[in-house]
Amino acid sequence: MGPVVDEAAAGREQQQGPTAPGPRWLDDDEQRTWRDLLAMTQLLQVSLDRQMRAEAGMPQAYYTVLAMLSEAPSRRLRMSELAAITTSSPSRISHAVTRLEEKGWVARSRAADDGRGAVAALTDEGWDVLHRTAPGHVEHVRRALFDPLSPAQRDQLGEICRAVLGALAEAPHGARRDEADPAA
Repeated sequence: MGPVVDEAAAGREQQQGPTAPGPRWLDDDEQRTWRDLLAMTQLLQVSLDRQMRAEAGMPQAYYTVLAMLSEAPSRRLRMSELAAITTSSPSRISHAVTRLEEKGWVARSRAADDGRGAVAALTDEGWDVLHRTAPGHVEHVRRALFDPLSPAQRDQLGEICRAVLGALAEAPHGARRDEADPAA
């Protein structure tokens, strides 16, 4: 991989001239770490989604919606809030809530305070599904992410995640959790 990056850098330097600032290319260790991070996050999502579909008949994204509603006051959230905390676009969260409504796990209604916004609420049936599904999900997360790490590595992982999330929120073209839509 090194020669390809070096050739690209040399080509850009010739086009821009010797005084133009060039890109800060990743060194070999950074490139390996970057690719490992991409692979880990993608494979973790695939693994969690497969487990959730096999054990609960729903995608991981729907489980996340149920979990976020279960943690909200009165088990209900405005659709815009639900989209933000699940890092989904409004259209994606609307689609998910529609599917969960069809199963009877979520109910949608108009916001009582202004009548304009929509609110999603976890139904008793949705609560039951979540409680039946949560133990298997938590065990899978533990096995896939936390068990391979030492306690010190788990602490480091948390610190690293918070540092990167903070940097993303501050970056000119960065993103916050309430703007992300990984499936878009």
